Amino acid sequence: MQADLLQALATLLSVKHLLYLLGGTLLGLVVGILPGLGGIAALSLLLPFVYGGDPTLVLPMMIGLLAVTNTSDTFPAVLVGIPGTSSAQATILDGFPLARRGEAARALGAAFSASLLGGLFGALVLTLAIQFARPLILKVGFGEQLMLVVLALTMVGMLTGASAIKGLIMCGMGLLFGSIGAAPATAEERLTFDTLYLSDGVPLVIVGLAMFAIPEMIEVLRKRNTISSLPELGSNTMHGFRETLRHKWLVLRCSALGVFIGALPGLGGSVTNWVAYGHAVQSAKDRSKFGKGDIRGVIGPEASNNADNGGALIPTLMFGIPGSASMALFLGALVLIGVEPGIGMMERHLDLTFIIIWSLAIANVIGAGICLFLARPIARITLVPFVRAAPFMIVIVYFAAFQATRAWEDLIALFVLGVVGMYMKRFGWSRPAFLIGFVLSMRLDASVYQSIQVYGTSFLERGGVQVIVALIVISIFLAARMKPHRDALTAQGPHAPINKTPQAVFLGLLTVACIYVIYDAWPLNFLGKVFPVSVGLITLALLIAAAILFGRSRPDYVFYDSELEISDKDRPLHSDLHFQAWIAALLAAIGLFGFVLGVFVYISAFLRLKAGARWRWAITGALIAVAVTSLFGHLFVLEYPTGLLQNFADLPWPLN
Repeated sequence: MQADLLQALATLLSVKHLLYLLGGTLLGLVVGILPGLGGIAALSLLLPFVYGGDPTLVLPMMIGLLAVTNTSDTFPAVLVGIPGTSSAQATILDGFPLARRGEAARALGAAFSASLLGGLFGALVLTLAIQFARPLILKVGFGEQLMLVVLALTMVGMLTGASAIKGLIMCGMGLLFGSIGAAPATAEERLTFDTLYLSDGVPLVIVGLAMFAIPEMIEVLRKRNTISSLPELGSNTMHGFRETLRHKWLVLRCSALGVFIGALPGLGGSVTNWVAYGHAVQSAKDRSKFGKGDIRGVIGPEASNNADNGGALIPTLMFGIPGSASMALFLGALVLIGVEPGIGMMERHLDLTFIIIWSLAIANVIGAGICLFLARPIARITLVPFVRAAPFMIVIVYFAAFQATRAWEDLIALFVLGVVGMYMKRFGWSRPAFLIGFVLSMRLDASVYQSIQVYGTSFLERGGVQVIVALIVISIFLAARMKPHRDALTAQGPHAPINKTPQAVFLGLLTVACIYVIYDAWPLNFLGKVFPVSVGLITLALLIAAAILFGRSRPDYVFYDSELEISDKDRPLHSDLHFQAWIAALLAAIGLFGFVLGVFVYISAFLRLKAGARWRWAITGALIAVAVTSLFGHLFVLEYPTGLLQNFADLPWPLN
């Protein structure tokens, strides 16, 4: 073992190794900033170049790429409210409000330093796991995984939003929406409406962008000239770094959560950051500022999603079981270069194992260092009039959405769900709870089936299951204790029982949707319908309870309409429908002219008609956007949607 350590150290410190590691890290940083790509897309592009390569050079490049996509994705999440990857979705809740308060640099400083510490913690645990983790991982069965999913749902459902019942309803609606497609146990189609697109369900990237990017962009367009409401960047990045150190125990706890959840196959970063956010809220004495710009809501998720990589590598390297989708690709790359993961790797390729671990640690240091250095200058984007940046942001969101399955239905689903997300935000229905329910839906459905098939009802007698059940009970108890005081409710404000008709209509639509899911699933076989029908009935009961509370005339947290927060003098000139039409206009432009030419027409029109720019500047901005999208399409071998024009004319690249 000592010889392997020395050999790994010598390889690690070689110039060529460090250059490959730096190259992978820089590529990972760029990919993380671009919404919709993420480590999976970037690693897919690397695979053709991996075959036949030197493992000591290929491995650090891949690890460098995977290590930092969860670091740089914080830039779009904090600055413009768009998740760079699914691992940055929880960061938006407090990071974006901080940017709007003029504290973008502070939020980025805290996020990157938390990412650095979380990544180093993950690498440390991965080192120790080689000796000690194998027995623990093997003891985590289907029953424990099922209860972990339920724990995540209860934490997020009860802790995101002022109303616990509305949060739990959104968890249920997310679970039902995630059940679209083939049932895991019977392969029967559910809620597909006889369409091929819905047979595999709606992609996660579509739901994430629709729930967070579209609503946030429209709110900023309606209510602000710039993303930041102050003409300054506020506290510098080092202040954010010091705040991370001040909350060192939160960093440690969330990093441990990230490693543990990352080590469980099938969960990964899209779940880890929400669980960490729920823990940050739950463990806080004062949670009144969460969702409005609390730095702890940035530190917790960022520490966990970087530690997640170290956890995901544990089953990947030790057992050949990928802990996430990106690790599945990494596993395939290992096979391509002639390295067989598993216990044998610990014996025959121990030097490569240590190269992977130490490369992970170094990549986190390099990535966080680069991001900290760039945080303050890049944060200045929040001072740009948003109406000038908005068309480019909308184009980026549509671009990211289309890369999900590269079908036109991706764009339609983005728009429809984006409108739903806007009204969820307006009426106080928890978007994080919906998203975490969606993410965990297939996992929970499969876990119920697997647990019953393997253990029967006896899985409840397992010690690990009972421990997690106890944690669920404690979580609910603490959440109930930390509910906001009723004294905060008044007859005025967003929780006032006035202007109830729009809220009642939205509540009614949710109820109708829930009833339809039960109706659609009822004719299926027992194993195909047990999950959607059970969740549907529970959610329907909660909806009825919410409707009863809604029928009362006194203030309650079930009432919420953000429009009531706006005074008459501050009321925007245009309604939500006006900006929904502008977002739909890009869809129409793409449908007519194709993506590249449609982007040119849309950005030119938006900058001229909405931003008031002169035609020459509007056209120049549109040409730059066309050049950038064309370049990325060529370099990353991306596809763009075509329009009617491409069906009637043979156009040259990139218009084809």
